[in-house]
Amino acid sequence: MLQEKYKKQYAGSKKDSASSGTNQERTPQKVGIPYKSWLTGFLILSVTGFLAAAALVIYVDPFFQYHKPLPWFPYLVDNQVNQNPGLAKHMDYDAVLLGSSMTASFNTDWFEEALGVKTQKLSYNGSYPKDLANIMGLVFAAKGDQVRQVFIAADQATFSADTQETKFPITPYLYDENLLNDVQYLFNKDVLLNYILRPLADPKDKSDWSELYKPWWTDEYYNKTNVLMYYTPAEEQAQEKPADYYVEAVERNLAENICPYIESHPETEFVLFYPPYSILFWYDVVRERELEAVIGRLDYMTRRLLSYENVRIFNFLGKEEIVCNLNNYADFMHYHRDTCRYITDCFANGENELTPENYRESLEQVRKMAAEYDYEPIWENWQEETPRFYEGKG
Repeated sequence: MLQEKYKKQYAGSKKDSASSGTNQERTPQKVGIPYKSWLTGFLILSVTGFLAAAALVIYVDPFFQYHKPLPWFPYLVDNQVNQNPGLAKHMDYDAVLLGSSMTASFNTDWFEEALGVKTQKLSYNGSYPKDLANIMGLVFAAKGDQVRQVFIAADQATFSADTQETKFPITPYLYDENLLNDVQYLFNKDVLLNYILRPLADPKDKSDWSELYKPWWTDEYYNKTNVLMYYTPAEEQAQEKPADYYVEAVERNLAENICPYIESHPETEFVLFYPPYSILFWYDVVRERELEAVIGRLDYMTRRLLSYENVRIFNFLGKEEIVCNLNNYADFMHYHRDTCRYITDCFANGENELTPENYRESLEQVRKMAAEYDYEPIWENWQEETPRFYEGKG
């Protein structure tokens, strides 16, 4: 009897223990913030941050893809490939200035003063004809018949390049009208940091709208000593290139990249100019035995383009007061803003303009200058003090 009593007590004790253990296992434990709630909060914050960044980019729009510049914002305009498309689409203008760094020192206010046209500068340093075609496509798509004049610095050497060659690859989502690929602009760290937050924090670097892409050279860099210090003559060649050496390449570029716009927009006047490279440029041409080929290229370009009634051409290649005075230059090609002002004034008064009647005489004067110039004395006096051409007018 006693044994049975103990067995019952033992069995009951085990049952209670088992029951107690089961209840302990089923009791939920508090572990802080649930994982799903934390993840949801993180996602909401992330999405909100991205949307806020995109909204800020759209509002300020430092690449001008959606609207004109805000009047109060200190925009930094220093990226020609990425900012020119938006400038072409949304700025107010009825003329454009296109070309390489040969256009960088121009002040567009001069065009309004001398010619009465509100001009937008759209330079591409080292540009090729394809670069000109790319931006002209955007200009005419945005403004159409409102474009009264297109000013182009015609760097004739680039017209011998491949018709598809560009100085820098374009950024497709800034050149097209597809809004879907704009995410690369809206969520771009460089755009947000360097073109929105940085100008806000340090507005002293804001760009002057009339002098976009202005070179960093100050007046003291424009002198003969500086030019000669950094100039290395081209390697001399033995065989002279014939006069028609570049003609086929020039024709391809004109036919594909320039003439279609001239023909499609007879209401627009296209004003091209041959920039005044220094006499050292011609020294290189002579040493490389390319003088006849270069003059031949210029002859063909000029004749071909002057066949259009809406084209004007100005030639500054042989303007000896400019090209033979190295104090007009910061290097052997880039001229002072005073020269740019002179070129602008010529657009207004017709000085140095080529016509079907006079262009061959003008190009012959360039050929003669380059062929007969006495180059060696250039190095005899590095500190020549001849005043700059048109000094103080730029």
